[in-house]
Amino acid sequence: MSKTLVEKIWDAHVVKREEGFPDILYIDTHLIHEVTSPQAFDGLRKRGIPVFRPQQTVATADHNVPTLNQHLPIQEELSRYQVDMLSKNCAEFGIQLYGLGHPFQGIVHVIGPELGITLPGKTMVCGDSHTSTHGAFGAIAFGIGTSQVEQVFATQCLLQQKPKTMKIEVNGTLQNGVGAKDIILYIISKISAAGGTGYFIEYAGSAIRALSMEARMTICNMSIEMGARGGLIAPDQTTFDYIKGRKFAPKGEEWDKSLAYWQTLYSDEDAQFDSVLTFKAEDIAPMITYGTNPGMGMGIRESIPPTAAQPETEQPSYKKALEYMGFADDAPVLGKPVDYVFIGSCTNSRIEDLREVASFVKGKQKAQGVEVWIVPGSKQVEKQAIEEGLDKIFEAAGFQLREPGCSACLGMNEDKIPAGKYCVSTSNRNFEGRQGPNARTMLVSPLTAAAAAVTGKISDVRELI
Repeated sequence: MSKTLVEKIWDAHVVKREEGFPDILYIDTHLIHEVTSPQAFDGLRKRGIPVFRPQQTVATADHNVPTLNQHLPIQEELSRYQVDMLSKNCAEFGIQLYGLGHPFQGIVHVIGPELGITLPGKTMVCGDSHTSTHGAFGAIAFGIGTSQVEQVFATQCLLQQKPKTMKIEVNGTLQNGVGAKDIILYIISKISAAGGTGYFIEYAGSAIRALSMEARMTICNMSIEMGARGGLIAPDQTTFDYIKGRKFAPKGEEWDKSLAYWQTLYSDEDAQFDSVLTFKAEDIAPMITYGTNPGMGMGIRESIPPTAAQPETEQPSYKKALEYMGFADDAPVLGKPVDYVFIGSCTNSRIEDLREVASFVKGKQKAQGVEVWIVPGSKQVEKQAIEEGLDKIFEAAGFQLREPGCSACLGMNEDKIPAGKYCVSTSNRNFEGRQGPNARTMLVSPLTAAAAAVTGKISDVRELI
């Protein structure tokens, strides 16, 4: 029987299936951080049970960590408490922790792939919605709630309904200045922030195949922003080349055995998807959001769609979003002055992102009055950026290269955007207050963010490269 890639991986991990009940799904790798794990550890203590398979759990500190002076005690009391509790819990339950000061510390969805922990054919979960990032390797990866974190701790399994499947094909060649972030923002703008609800999405097509692994991670990362359970891309030679030689990747005979299995991970030619969508790469321009969900996006030269054009039931929330952002119907955003530029997050903080920005800003200066934060996704990315001299380029341009963490992606640490200020951000969410109380967020690609940084306003990067 023909199967989709999702079905192949899912069915291989079902421990038990009964009609009318969720599947009992085995989880290969459990990633944890300081935000969603404390209550789960407490639940184990109350039950008097251990973590069932601690060797399949990996922890890091990312959401609450400062990105300046990480060698000093954390200033924010709640952040310090959560990071300290993660250290205590991991020590008590025998879990590997890459905490502050460790050379492998970083955003959980950055360190998994770069360490060779994320592999094709795996099931992976984390108490974080952007776990879908790991699907770029041909894995079933999704976010879970705190009670489910406790379930995985206790049993290495989860009760899960098998998802519907959707294939999204992007074919053709991207314009110069258009990248992976623009692809996914374009798709979400076309199908809405709820268009993928109930589905696991497989991305395919020539434009997807042409992407690097780090670009593929950007695509899969934002699957959740269209309501999907997760997203994945079938592994190919690009995938295998990326994985080979990484610290925890298979070696020797184990590599050969793993590779033989990975090469079977694709959707069969006549596999049936519940939904199929196709897009042309040539139609995609540099994208920007203008509202308070990732579906409110448009090409950088377009004007904001009018409220009257929205479905009647959605008009009140649409109007409220524009008021929050200080925007109006039919207005352009091109040329809009900006206050902050944030380049980072689990969406766009990898070495390729930093290289792309450095290549664009080399020899240029940031605009006066704009604050620019570059936050690498891990200590390894930071180290590589320094070895390649990217830090010197950023410094000369007036950009601040910080230390690894989730940073200004969310208002959970010290890196908050002040109320009323406009931040052009490479992160993944733009709801009210996401980057700080009353902060205004516009989601873009790293190149578009870099263009805003040097011009001081929303700019079409295609005119500057």
